[in-house]
Amino acid sequence: MPTLSAITDEQVEILIGDVLEQYGYDFTGYSRASLKRRLIRLYTLDKQVSFAEFRYKICKDSVYFRRFVEQITVNVTEMFRDPSFYKALRHKVLPNLATYPFIRVWLAGCSTGEEAYSMAILLKELNLLHKSLIYATDINPTVLEKAAQGMFPLGHMKQYSENYIESGGTQEFSSYYSASYSLAKFDSELKAKLIFSTHNLVSDHSFNEFQLILCRNVLIYFDRDLQFKVLTLFDNSLEKLGYLALGTKETTDFSPISKRYKRLETEKIWRKINE
Repeated sequence: MPTLSAITDEQVEILIGDVLEQYGYDFTGYSRASLKRRLIRLYTLDKQVSFAEFRYKICKDSVYFRRFVEQITVNVTEMFRDPSFYKALRHKVLPNLATYPFIRVWLAGCSTGEEAYSMAILLKELNLLHKSLIYATDINPTVLEKAAQGMFPLGHMKQYSENYIESGGTQEFSSYYSASYSLAKFDSELKAKLIFSTHNLVSDHSFNEFQLILCRNVLIYFDRDLQFKVLTLFDNSLEKLGYLALGTKETTDFSPISKRYKRLETEKIWRKINE
């Protein structure tokens, strides 16, 4: 089995350069320690004979490159994860957006879509879904295909239901999906308000003006310069008095946008203040 020395720091840089040149995917701002761990894991899982062969497959085999992106990007999520966060959205954020004629939400780094469906349920319960659109984006096309299907393992529903109740849910959680063999299939009414598309936070530009942007537990994998670049992208995409939500270990502090935002007391949610 390959050891940690199976891929050197120099080889990590070579791969980053290859992927940028060949496919336009820019991993230069990603945390090197995290990136190296994931590369070594993939190298080991696929029993690569040498770095040269590994590099060749990534650069020349488009199917294998999809696997590379799937394994290198982080896809850990669940519905109503961190229930107190969703409770804050329910009681402190979304009621302030209720007066808007139309609500646009950007969920950046949506992974397999659990957070997107959670947001749709929340908007429905506040009678806002009919005038909302949720743009759910990710760099990884494979996870987006799964997200668009709106089907999740039935075995996960017990935990998701507990999260939902703890977050202040007002209905029977099971009313939002139907069981199909080992899968829970979520309602088409929710799916109709979700737009899933690829978007690279590193290289792509702002594509709309939003009242709420969520990007939770993505920035922790970026270096400081890239974090600041992405926060500026969000700032350019958020209208005045809009809300920005980040992960539990992420912050706008010390960033170029910090002076334009005021944090809600308990959660990692900031409101863009009028200048």
